Order: sequence, then C-alpha cells, then structure tokens
Amino acid sequence: MPRQLGELEDAVMTRVWQWNRPVTVREVLEDLQQERSIAYTTVMTVMDNLHQKGWVRREVDGRAYRYTAVSTRAAYSAALMNEAWSQSDNPAAALVAFFGMMSAEQREALRDAMRIVLPTLPEDIVQPTVEADGEADGEADGEAEGEGAAEGAAEGAEAADGAAPDTGR
Repeated sequence: MPRQLGELEDAVMTRVWQWNRPVTVREVLEDLQQERSIAYTTVMTVMDNLHQKGWVRREVDGRAYRYTAVSTRAAYSAALMNEAWSQSDNPAAALVAFFGMMSAEQREALRDAMRIVLPTLPEDIVQPTVEADGEADGEADGEAEGEGAAEGAAEGAEAADGAAPDTGR
C-alpha cells in the first residue's frame, strides 16, 4: 500500500497527473514557482524520490530525464481509501459513516461507479426510489445532508455484524 504523499510530492505528482505526458524537472519547477519559491535541486530530489518509490518512471532525454506517472490519481486515491478502510476494526460501520459524510454529488458519483462495476445489480440498489412526496428513501428530514444518516446506518451495520461501530479509535 502506498503511503500518503507529502505536500511537495503531491504538488509534483498533481502536475504529472494533470499534464498526462512525460515531464522534465524544469517544467515542474517553472510551474511550481508560480506558487512558491523553490529551487531546481529540490524539485529534482523530489522527482528522484518519487521515482525510487515507484510513483514515476523516467527515461533519459539528452542530459535530462523525462518523468511519467506509473498510475493515475484515481488509483492513488482508491489505494488510500482502501488502506484507511482496511484499518478499521468495523469496516461496515466505517463505510456507513463514510457514506453519511458524502455530498449529493459524491453519492451520485458512487451510484455511477456502482452501475459500471456492478452492472447486474437491480436498479433500486444503485438508484434510490422516489416516494410520493418526491424525496428519495432515507433522505427525508435532513438526512440528505448526512444529518443522522451515518448514525442510523451505523446502527444498521452494528446490528448486521453484531459489533459496535468504529468510533475512530
């Protein structure tokens, strides 16, 4: 499992991911210098460290290297989420709490992902049913914004596996 990138590593990798092409230290340096004062050797060291850690591959281009991301930001984010989830002593409750923190846009992204990953799921699992009052199931009385949703769902997860919800210990 990859560990979380440091601030400068993340700033460098963000550019490598966004540009989605082989980049030089000089290109990254010039872009970073728009936000902060930073030395060429600092960026070179960070990019070398990222190479040593397996985040980027590099190829010689004249007297310089060109660096390319080994995986995507989405894969990195997914690995971090998976690691955090696997550290919980109650993964079901952790997921329920996470879902309760999601915005409406994040929940829609989750539904879209579920449709892609599990295309054989019944539609009512990935798409909430709309009741006569126009609200989706489980979203009445403020629960759409996570108010009470995580707690109620955590109780359901507790009942499902007989364990107490993860309280972040």
